[in-house]
Amino acid sequence: MRRVFITVHLKNILLLITAFIAFIVITSILIVGVGDNKSLNKSKSPVIKPEEYEHVIKYNLLPKISKVKVFISKENTTKELNLEVYVAGVVAAEMPAGFEVEALKAQAVAARTYALAHVAELGGTPCKNAKGANLCDTVHCQAYITKEERMKLWDKNSAEKNWDKIELAVKGTSGQVLTYNNSLVMEPYYFATSSGKTENSEEVFSNSIPYLRSVESPGEERSKNFKSSNIFKYKELSDIINKNYSNAKVTSANIKNNIKVIDRTEAGSVKNIKVGSITMTGSKFRFMLGLKSANFQIKFNSSDIEIDCSGYGHGVGMSQWGADAMAKEGKNYIEILTHYYQGVVIAK
Repeated sequence: MRRVFITVHLKNILLLITAFIAFIVITSILIVGVGDNKSLNKSKSPVIKPEEYEHVIKYNLLPKISKVKVFISKENTTKELNLEVYVAGVVAAEMPAGFEVEALKAQAVAARTYALAHVAELGGTPCKNAKGANLCDTVHCQAYITKEERMKLWDKNSAEKNWDKIELAVKGTSGQVLTYNNSLVMEPYYFATSSGKTENSEEVFSNSIPYLRSVESPGEERSKNFKSSNIFKYKELSDIINKNYSNAKVTSANIKNNIKVIDRTEAGSVKNIKVGSITMTGSKFRFMLGLKSANFQIKFNSSDIEIDCSGYGHGVGMSQWGADAMAKEGKNYIEILTHYYQGVVIAK
């Protein structure tokens, strides 16, 4: 009887061990899944942290648009392009390939959003210069260049590597766009370099847009356009002003006392400026003189007038050099986009 008892007891122990092993295996499969996960470790881009999932919608919010029509200005023709191919061409034309991948990803999402914001099916308005297409290929919309054209402009030793980097950024954000209040962002503006702070939309354009608020943008001093200067002779500047505004009535003799900045924006750009007998916006003054930004200071020297600018571009939305500065600090593209576009959500 003792042998039978021992045998039964051992069988029970073996059954318990077998059941425990089966429980561990099944639990592991449910948690991890079946298969080889090596491919998950191939990407060199930062992994999005769990607390950042709130910024990503994992369902289709908008109708699927796979192609856009682009007016190619040099050829005076319209081409229908795959959306992701178009986005790659915009990233290649708009942002240096030497920028961090996360900055390139942010540019890809902004460029894709801008493209779809010009598609009528999504409530957008086609570009007025596109001759019936959705967009033109110039900076009037956003610059676009083909892979072949871009490759020719790069050093041949780095061309393939540069394009692979751009494709990585585009594929890594495939289908992702900016949304605000569950709608596509229609003004995903971006520009080259800020003066250290971006602009509120209404201080540059006509409308106050909730996601285009002034934010700090440090670390852009590396940009060659962070500071720039324009020198004009007294007669030269007065001639330019009178040619554009005949009733300004400025002369070489009186121009020093007839140019006065009235007010500035929160970021420091000239909002309005009095020139002779007229008042114009800082943006109009900038374009009239070909300045790199409306954030400028005027110095009246003995023989010339010096206008010193900070930043390059209109200053609204995402600063491209600021995005790269954030990426260099370890920020991912979602953190970059939600910094420059306040309150937005990245929708797939």
